[in-house]
Amino acid sequence: MYDQIRGDIPYTMLYAVVMAMALMGCCYLLFRRSNAIAPDVTPPLRLRRWTAAFFAVFVLNHVWYMLPMFFLTSGKNIQLTNLIGGLLDSMTFFPLAIIVLLTMLQDRRRPLWPVWLMVMPLVVGMVWCVTNHSYVLLSALLAYLLLMSIGLIIYMVRATRQYGRWLRDNYADLEHKEVWQSFLVLAIMMMVFGVYSICSKGIVYEYLLQLAVVVIICYLLWRVETLESLSPDPSPEGEGSIVEETMENKIGPLLQKYCIDTQLYLQHDLTVFQLAQAIGVNRLYLSHYFSSQGISYNTYINDLRIQHFVRRYREAVAAGHSFTAQQLANDSGYQSYSTFSLAFKQRMGQTVTAWMRNTDK
Repeated sequence: MYDQIRGDIPYTMLYAVVMAMALMGCCYLLFRRSNAIAPDVTPPLRLRRWTAAFFAVFVLNHVWYMLPMFFLTSGKNIQLTNLIGGLLDSMTFFPLAIIVLLTMLQDRRRPLWPVWLMVMPLVVGMVWCVTNHSYVLLSALLAYLLLMSIGLIIYMVRATRQYGRWLRDNYADLEHKEVWQSFLVLAIMMMVFGVYSICSKGIVYEYLLQLAVVVIICYLLWRVETLESLSPDPSPEGEGSIVEETMENKIGPLLQKYCIDTQLYLQHDLTVFQLAQAIGVNRLYLSHYFSSQGISYNTYINDLRIQHFVRRYREAVAAGHSFTAQQLANDSGYQSYSTFSLAFKQRMGQTVTAWMRNTDK
């Protein structure tokens, strides 16, 4: 296969382009302070750094595999170089791919030590292969990598469902934030790439592999730069003793004054962090307050918006004005009519159309 690659100029050019893309992506994420892809978005700094490290690994990976592809001719040297490359992948590529996926989930900062523990059998196995110059364990290591990939995908499904619940509890408009489908697609893409990257299937496969890398680099750059930072604010230290008093005596009136009376709830994409800042309390206290009332932030905001919709509807009907339900929903704080319809049905027990029909009788 390497003989085919050495004589294939288009492949050599593609290989160089992919390496340059990964290097530019790494430098962009590390050194450019502003967001060139989505200027209005502030992405998570932690995700930016881990993704830059992942791109750096891409570059080092390509530099290393240039040795057997373009320079080495001895079968023994090529075998050893490939084994060392597999060891380096086990120590860098696979754990960083997992860390990038986990960092995209912003509901909490997950510990990273289980990732290193997960890849440790791969590292140990590859060390043995390098030391003994043997491919004997590769089949077993490939099987372990496949099982690890399946386990990771199962975990990502569970983690992203938890992330979705966190979003629903903290954000009233989810159409631009609930992106767990993208995480799952990326997880499958990355894990399949990881499994097959240690196999050799000829020049066609090598072309497909490089094209897959291009897709992954472009996707990660887009995902990182369009993902708004949603990191929960830390709770202040030493204030636990006044939480109950703050919730019971202050937050209710503050919500009435700064959220209901000012109709702040009509603001598109209003978050629990912004609401907490507007009323002058810590986000954690505000979340505790909603929990003590048996509701979530999402329920609270949707109730206010739906009440506003009902008032606007009745006023428009009484005045004989022409309108559409979609216009009233937008005026009530919803950017997406489907989001409004779902919230309305959950709150009123019937669809918007059915409610309007029954109200007009």
